[in-house]
Order: sequence, then C-alpha cells, then structure tokens
Amino acid sequence: MPPVATPRVAAGALFFDAKGRVLLVRPSYKDHWDIPGGYVEPGESPRAACKREIGEELGLTVPLGPMLVVDWAPADNEGDKLLFVFDGGILTPEQERSIRFGDGELTDWRYVDIDVLDHYGPPRLARRLHTAAMARSRAEAIYAEHGTPK
Repeated sequence: MPPVATPRVAAGALFFDAKGRVLLVRPSYKDHWDIPGGYVEPGESPRAACKREIGEELGLTVPLGPMLVVDWAPADNEGDKLLFVFDGGILTPEQERSIRFGDGELTDWRYVDIDVLDHYGPPRLARRLHTAAMARSRAEAIYAEHGTPK
C-alpha cells in the first residue's frame, strides 16, 4: 500500500454575539487568540470533538450548527492539519455569564469585530474565520486551503 496522509485533525466553533462579532478565546499556551476547539481524539468525530472541547474549555453545552469550513492547513512545525469549523450560533447573555474556564487552557474571552481579526492571530487563522463567516452568511460549507476558499 502506498503512503497515505495522516493529518492532525482539529475542530472549533465559530460563535457570535447579537451584534455579529466573533467570539475569540485566549489560550494560555499560545501567543495569539483563537476560537474554542481543539484536536480530535482517536475514534472521535470532528463534531464530537468540538462539542467536547467547548464543554472542557468554556463549560458550555450547546448545540452545534452545520460545518462551515474544512481547511487543509499544514504547518511547518506541526505537519499536515485538517481543520473543521462549525457554526456555534449566537450566544445568549445567559450563556455568556455561564462561561467558565474549566480545564485551565483558556485565560480570557471576548467578542471581536470581524474586520479586525487580523490583529488577534496569524493571517491564516483570520482568513479561515473570514471564510467561515462567509460560509455562514451563504448557508453553505466551504473547502479552504490555509484559510482561502478553493
């Protein structure tokens, strides 16, 4: 059998507030902001991993909407990566008040206007989130590479 790709797989949720801003979280182990989520465990689906990570990181149990983006995003220091972004919908004020950093991975959260995402993380993350927001507005899933629709 020829060699096959064995990418790391991760999944995250794109949450919004009523003003259309994106929820970003501050991981303690990164030098930039991100969306809630994390790596998929063996035998786990990306959707199940996303729900698990939201529970572990934010203390929330929320229904996830459709997949917005699947992004082929290899990184020099991490190898091949396949990233899924799901629609987390709009968080209510009650859900916002319920956010708790249960596992210690996150130190802060905030809503950010989509047009300033470039100031909060690497360019490919900003591209992925812009692509996810576009997918949500179109009600269609988008395939991307390094955050850019293909």
